[in-house]
Amino acid sequence: MTTIDDVARAAGVSVSTVSYALSGKRPISAPTRARVERAVRELGYRPHAGARALASQRTNVLALMAPLRVDVNVGVIMQFVTGVVTRARDFEHDVLLLTQDDLAGVDRVAAGSMVDALIMMDVEAEDPRLPLLRRQKQPAVLIGLPRDPQGLSCVDLDFEASARLAVDHLADLGHRQIALVGSPHLVLERRTTYAQRMVHGFTTETARRGIAGLFVPCESSHAGAVDAVDRVFDQLPDVTALVVHNEVALPVVLATLRERGKEIPRDISVVAVCPEDVAVGQQQPLTAVDIPAMTIGSVAVDMAAARLDGDQPAETRLLSPVLTVRASTGPAPA
Repeated sequence: MTTIDDVARAAGVSVSTVSYALSGKRPISAPTRARVERAVRELGYRPHAGARALASQRTNVLALMAPLRVDVNVGVIMQFVTGVVTRARDFEHDVLLLTQDDLAGVDRVAAGSMVDALIMMDVEAEDPRLPLLRRQKQPAVLIGLPRDPQGLSCVDLDFEASARLAVDHLADLGHRQIALVGSPHLVLERRTTYAQRMVHGFTTETARRGIAGLFVPCESSHAGAVDAVDRVFDQLPDVTALVVHNEVALPVVLATLRERGKEIPRDISVVAVCPEDVAVGQQQPLTAVDIPAMTIGSVAVDMAAARLDGDQPAETRLLSPVLTVRASTGPAPA
């Protein structure tokens, strides 16, 4: 195996000169750098990953905190994870996945200098992990938006705008009574911000458009989805449209509507807020606001890399929602 000593002999320079030429830590004359680079190419030399990390004081590892709870859709979570892992490869970084949300996990990977940066999902409005992240030397990027993001970069879909977009689409079709079938009670009780922002956007936009709007939390189970549909019809008997923001419950919501004799979209229109593959994978392709999970994960890595390079202050990026009209929405029934 070719070593740095072999490169130094071939280039006619010292080992330290090769190291400086590769790391860029000290200025090297152009002719000398050219000789080193030629020797590297001819010998097929690849610096040892551990040596590179020691030289740069980096680990080339990102930590991704993606809690796996009973009330989350693991398939959607893994789309975020895939976006992070795929983009991290472009920066020659590996990803350490943390599936718990405990403070000890954050402290262990950050205080021990195990990672270069942290990316955290499932963010709460008053998240107890944030003070710890602000104290660490590594930059942190949140996939989510806490009440006070000071000092931390954030990226997410603009869920308030997503709800407004769904309501406006249905209102423009003539629907005057719309229900939001949303996140489970536990998600709302944790004050997870994507769920809060979705509800806020829905309630404010239905009020602005003069529409009767009803929000119904929905447990991520078969029984929970059936119960949510029944509560919608009990509390808003003349409802003509649903916005569904719950990927786990979505198929059962659609099946329950059919069981209740409601034809989509003749009797009731449905807009889903979910990843595209979930919307088109139903028995009837759904009009949907896309949750671009892989894109969000990729952007989070870009933001972490920019913070590591020192050329980007903490910032918040909310991706604008896109609604795609498919077969599940139509004019309100007379």
